[in-house]
Amino acid sequence: MLSRFMSGSIRNLEREYNCTVRLLDDSEYTCTIQRDAKGQYLFDLICHHHNLLEKDYFGIRYVDPDKQRHWLGFTKCIAKQMKSQPPFTMCLRVKFYPPDPAALKEEITRYLVFLQIKRDLYHGRLLCKTSDAAMLAAYILQAEVGDYDPGKHPEGYSSKFQFFPKHSEKLERRISDIHKTELIGQTPEESELNFLQKAQELETYGVDPHPCKDVSGNPAFLAFTPFGFTVLQGNRRVHFLNWDEVTKLKFEAKTFHIYANQKEDKKIILTYFAPTPEACKHLWKCGVENQAFYKAGLVPSRSCPSITHGPRLTSVPRQRRRAVHISIMEGLESLRDSAHSTPVRSVSHGDSFMPRHRHQTTDAGEGGSSQRVISDEAYCPSDSVLPTPTAEHSLELAVARHPNGAPCSIEEEESEAGTPEGQVAEFGPDGRVLRLGRTRKSLPNNEVQELHKFILSVLRMFLVTMGLLFALLSLLIMLTESDLDIAFLRDIRKTPEFQQFHFEYFCPLRRWVACKFRWMGGFLIDK
Repeated sequence: MLSRFMSGSIRNLEREYNCTVRLLDDSEYTCTIQRDAKGQYLFDLICHHHNLLEKDYFGIRYVDPDKQRHWLGFTKCIAKQMKSQPPFTMCLRVKFYPPDPAALKEEITRYLVFLQIKRDLYHGRLLCKTSDAAMLAAYILQAEVGDYDPGKHPEGYSSKFQFFPKHSEKLERRISDIHKTELIGQTPEESELNFLQKAQELETYGVDPHPCKDVSGNPAFLAFTPFGFTVLQGNRRVHFLNWDEVTKLKFEAKTFHIYANQKEDKKIILTYFAPTPEACKHLWKCGVENQAFYKAGLVPSRSCPSITHGPRLTSVPRQRRRAVHISIMEGLESLRDSAHSTPVRSVSHGDSFMPRHRHQTTDAGEGGSSQRVISDEAYCPSDSVLPTPTAEHSLELAVARHPNGAPCSIEEEESEAGTPEGQVAEFGPDGRVLRLGRTRKSLPNNEVQELHKFILSVLRMFLVTMGLLFALLSLLIMLTESDLDIAFLRDIRKTPEFQQFHFEYFCPLRRWVACKFRWMGGFLIDK
């Protein structure tokens, strides 16, 4: 009886998992989920925790033991999507950046988007001129500390805040000057809204870079924004395609293709190579989801029904809006260790972006205002000050879950075994997906070449072997039919098989050859 009770308790424990979600303000939300709980359940818990109604812009991201990022699928079981063992750790992030943040109706939504873009600015994903960087940092400062007060804010007070990966003392002074003189009287909500409107004008607004390489092997970053598909190299935008121009997205193994129709029916195909097949599949899924969200009319109308359970918060306490500034550089270093192994490249300070597709602003202020870069860091695909921890033993446990390499289910096989086949998504003029399917499995060029070399080597060996056998057989026939008196040859000549071969095949062939030679000799004499 006791053993039955204990075994039932163990089974109940195995049906529940602990899950921690790191929020945008670096606080953590911990809960217990059932083993068969789907992603939608966890996302609803987080939205209820924030009293968030405009949910469509957000998603839950996790990192697998191979450092590959994923968006949690809402219709699939959480446990089957995770490659590590519980407890699970994930992050709440903005998945689809609002095209116009000012149109957001809820303050909590604007605040969460504000926190996300502040992260983008800190990690170098939101590149801008020095003058724009100073204004954005001043808005953050105003939202954090309020109006400038000489008694509370001594000289160098802005240096306590880490707005960018690296910045100069000159930029710090410019941030303090703007905060002291231009932003007096702005409430935190007004400062955050002004910050969002300023960030929305930048070319790299909403950029979540995916590291890739072009056909020449040069590093590049692919990103999907509310306005289209963009390719960046260093701090320069080398390609931009509106969502209306993109007609098809396709990937096979590590290769990612973008098909587009530009003006005057000009068709182009851009090809890039991801670090791994899993990264390429993640890139493809992000592209399909972004195009469907922004182009096919899936941008939320923001008329969501109210949540009936729990009180509605009309404002966010200012204490929760404090950023964590202690040991922030150490957190960044540990984050870079846990992120993709992309090379950190220095960006040159004279380079500029290509002409903007949206608002074009010029600033002829201080000498550094023409610089698009406020740090020496290239784009980093990470998105959190603190890294998402992955257990050291998670890889071993993930392998142990599948004895003999057999997956437990089709969903796990799809999420864990990678993607041997490619997939393609074609879009119509209105942005809706016309075809979503798989492409034939194809081998990379280097593997095809290796296969051809192997086949040629096998064929060459076969031909050489057959030639040697034919030469040895001819030599043996010549020796046995000769007048050499050797014991070995005498034994062969006495065998019935040789006698049959000699009288039925060799003698007629010899007479036929001799006749041909005599005929040719007579023909030559007559000539």
